[in-house]
Amino acid sequence: MPNNQIKNQHLLWRAGFGPHADSIGELADRTPADWYAALRRASQKEPAYIDVIDDSLKGLLAGISDAGKMNRPEDQETKRLLREKSRAGIRNLNLTWLFQLVDSDQQLREKMAFFWHGHFATRNLNLMYQQQLLDVLRKGALGSFRNLLHEVSKSAAMLNFLNAQQNRKDHPNENFARELMELFTLGRGHYTENDVKEAARAFTGWGAGFRGDFQFRRFQHDNGTKTVLGKTGDLAGEDVLDHLLAQKQTARFITQKTYRFLVNEEVDPKRVDWLSERFFASDYNIQKLLDDIFGSEWFYDPKNIGTRIKSPVELIAGMQRMLPMKLANEDALLLLQRVLGQQLFYPPNVAGWPGGRSWIDSSTLMMRMRIPLLLNEQDDFNVRPKSDDDTAGGKMEAQPVAMRNGVRVINTTIEWNRYVKQFAAVPRERLFSSISAHLLQTPMRVPPTLVQSFADDDSREAFVRSATLKVMSLPEYQMC
Repeated sequence: MPNNQIKNQHLLWRAGFGPHADSIGELADRTPADWYAALRRASQKEPAYIDVIDDSLKGLLAGISDAGKMNRPEDQETKRLLREKSRAGIRNLNLTWLFQLVDSDQQLREKMAFFWHGHFATRNLNLMYQQQLLDVLRKGALGSFRNLLHEVSKSAAMLNFLNAQQNRKDHPNENFARELMELFTLGRGHYTENDVKEAARAFTGWGAGFRGDFQFRRFQHDNGTKTVLGKTGDLAGEDVLDHLLAQKQTARFITQKTYRFLVNEEVDPKRVDWLSERFFASDYNIQKLLDDIFGSEWFYDPKNIGTRIKSPVELIAGMQRMLPMKLANEDALLLLQRVLGQQLFYPPNVAGWPGGRSWIDSSTLMMRMRIPLLLNEQDDFNVRPKSDDDTAGGKMEAQPVAMRNGVRVINTTIEWNRYVKQFAAVPRERLFSSISAHLLQTPMRVPPTLVQSFADDDSREAFVRSATLKVMSLPEYQMC
């Protein structure tokens, strides 16, 4: 059976973004129940709103708001500047939130916000809309899925991404209604085409104002009788959302997706049935669902430990937590996200990132294994990430890194002292096994002595540093 240290590391990777260097000494001493209670307590406070909109962008936004639609020829330059600044702002939003994932004490809240970011995936160049949706996800991450579904459905980011502005009486647009059922609530195969068509009519008239406020345009709403999943009446959009939540299949779909994210890609149907029944009975209380998962003995079964491939964001954040560092060029983190296939706020489509084995191919695995040396040795970052062209969904031809903000080297300063001192009391003969035990959740597939032989043995500190980087460069480090 796994010892306390392995169990705690398992919990910290699944309920957060991995252990922090400063907590290494406590991993073997505290019980998993104690760790989870601490994670839970730390995440109860409502998070602060993340606002990266600078004064110049606020001025442009105010100017457009004051001028209405701005259809004059001279207004086109203002719109162009707005797009440029909004794109740069989303870059800042990405990094600001990423640093929250790394440094925040609210690891459980941020991990679940990250989960909902993939579940309610939107791709939108409007920085204000993205900020507003992120705030909804972070504040609602541990609360009621009922409330979260309603708030996300009325967010400007989601409504614009799924063409709500085109959903009008007599000409309904089915995009939102379809994705709502297929991806956000029931899952494919649990509704009919007619359900989609009728639900789309219920959402006619939904839209958002320039500043992201929800607007119901009643003259564009279809007030006729509709039938969705057997319920008939003059249904409004809110009625459809509540009716979807009244289906136990919604609870099961969300529970199963949560299970795959937090526990194991291989779903245990009996566990999911038990969890989903309790989730439904709690009226979709997310915190209670997490309590049932992380408070169970089966969560710590060996079959659930070290079985998930870290997503690119989990990998990058986890490394920064274990090896506290400062980056001279933070754009390198954006490049890493793009190269590895997961850039915050740029999902590939409304289904989000598929995860699992899709994270790994021959090129991304080699890049993942090379990251520790890139961070430590200032190696030339000669890779070709895909373009972030929004109209092409990130699928245009790759561009050389040298053409992107001048980034060729990841100029990083690792605070090695904070990490190295955690192993000060470990006997020399057990140093490598202790390091690898703190970094890996699955056994090495090569002899440990082989990996150890490549470490720098000139001094104890040199050995700890080099052995850590070698272990982080193993395929096994990609698992959590």
